Amino acid sequence: MPRRTDDKIKPQQELARIVQQRRERGERCVFTNGCFDILHVGHIRYLQEARELGDYLVVAINSDESVRQLKGAPRPFVTQDERAEMLAALESVDYVTIYEELTADEVIRLLRPEIYVKGGDYKPDTIVEAPAVRSYGGQVITVTLVQGRSTTRLVERVVQALTEREAERV
Repeated sequence: MPRRTDDKIKPQQELARIVQQRRERGERCVFTNGCFDILHVGHIRYLQEARELGDYLVVAINSDESVRQLKGAPRPFVTQDERAEMLAALESVDYVTIYEELTADEVIRLLRPEIYVKGGDYKPDTIVEAPAVRSYGGQVITVTLVQGRSTTRLVERVVQALTEREAERV
């Protein structure tokens, strides 16, 4: 029977205990983070590929406030609780946690995942969290980028469609 989504969403301290227990059993944690504001096929493929790199996948998402600071208003379009629930509903995702900071450095230092993953639109030497991961011997990996699939691109298409529709009315 599949796990309920609320069983997968964990506060950071509880998740740290779970990660440590699984590490003691010899399991390797794969970790990624981001806003995941409007979930799309690029996210799905990225998370599936990340999950294949270890025994379980932890996804840390930016809080609503940190998304606003990073992306500007009116972001996020989807609340942190709804984003967490949608991610937790994915088979490839084992745990979800929310963080308030602008980077995932503190969560990374707490969990110490063996593998840290970002999408192919990042270069390993430009990933902000890479030094935190490497400080304890963790591995930084980038996975395949799904070209043309991004939240920003989706928003641009919606705005363009609405603008064209409004122009037709005039």
